[in-house]
Amino acid sequence: MNFESQVTGEDIAVDEETLRSRRRKIVVVSLILFIAIYVAIILLRMITSNEPQAVEIVPPVVTVVVPGRTDITTTVNATGSLAARREMPVGVVGEGGAVQAVLVEPGDWVSAGQVLARVERSVQTEQARSSAASLAVAQADARLAQAELERAQALVARGFISKADIDRKTATRDQAAARVRVAEAQYREQQARNGRLDIRAPAAGLVLSRSVEPGQIVSASSGVLFRIARAGEMEMLAKVSETDLPRISVGTIATITPVGGAQSYEGRVWQISPVIDPQSRQGTARIALSFDKNIRPGGFATASIASGRSDVPVLPESALQNDPQGSFVLVVNAGNNIERRAVTVGQVSKAGVTVTSGLSGSEKVVALAGGFLTVGQKVKPAVQGQR
Repeated sequence: MNFESQVTGEDIAVDEETLRSRRRKIVVVSLILFIAIYVAIILLRMITSNEPQAVEIVPPVVTVVVPGRTDITTTVNATGSLAARREMPVGVVGEGGAVQAVLVEPGDWVSAGQVLARVERSVQTEQARSSAASLAVAQADARLAQAELERAQALVARGFISKADIDRKTATRDQAAARVRVAEAQYREQQARNGRLDIRAPAAGLVLSRSVEPGQIVSASSGVLFRIARAGEMEMLAKVSETDLPRISVGTIATITPVGGAQSYEGRVWQISPVIDPQSRQGTARIALSFDKNIRPGGFATASIASGRSDVPVLPESALQNDPQGSFVLVVNAGNNIERRAVTVGQVSKAGVTVTSGLSGSEKVVALAGGFLTVGQKVKPAVQGQR
């Protein structure tokens, strides 16, 4: 019996399929083993390597400025009110009465002694005429007494008049002369009283206000009727902190800008308050100003007072930082590391912020993005304005 003749075609097909399946399994297993061996080799190299893999860190580029030192004029800024430098209140100095006419208005210029208002004086005028008449009577009596004395003296030598009569006539002449002087004094007194009925300017200046109208009854108790700025001079009462007040001296130039106005005016400090307000901790610097129609008493203004010159570093505002410990800047040292430097800030101007202490001016100060840097961090400085 031949066994080989019993293998059919179906059996051959099954064996080939089994063979292909085994080959695929062999290939997959071989691939997995290859990958495992490759990974093992890499891990072994990393474990057995003596030199660690270093990661290179590139320092950030920061913009820095070298401020140097700048000669600047230091100023003290202040606010305050405008007023007349010498304000003269004018009231009734006489007995008063009904106001007959008001001759000036606020804003008018007046000269010394100019009549501002007149008070009705019909009664006083008649009294003056009576005094003038009494004076004329006294003068006539004095002339008569003098004539009688002269005639008597001519008759003494002839024996017609005794020495006693001459003495009596001399006394009569002297009494008449005395009555003339009394009448003259009374007349001048009446004239002076009438003159005081006119309300006059005590000095030349600018009328600031008036509080009287025709027909109004005024007296010595009526208070202030006019206010006059002597010579039209104005001033600013600048409120200055007690720390800045010692930096100001009499004669210091100041620039005044009234609120609401675009024009500035130059003035000079003419008086510094010797007293500090215990509540506000401020003193007053009085700044004299020449007359200008736009400088109105009672208005508000700002002042920039020159307090000297100094040679200090000037930094952009972006370079300055603040925290609870105070103002500071970040400086790049010789090793290109960040350092913190405490500073004292001065005045702020268009040029920048002055630094009164903490910097010499030769340092490389971080100008921008200082808030993103830490102390000790290594950086690459780039000087502002240089490529």
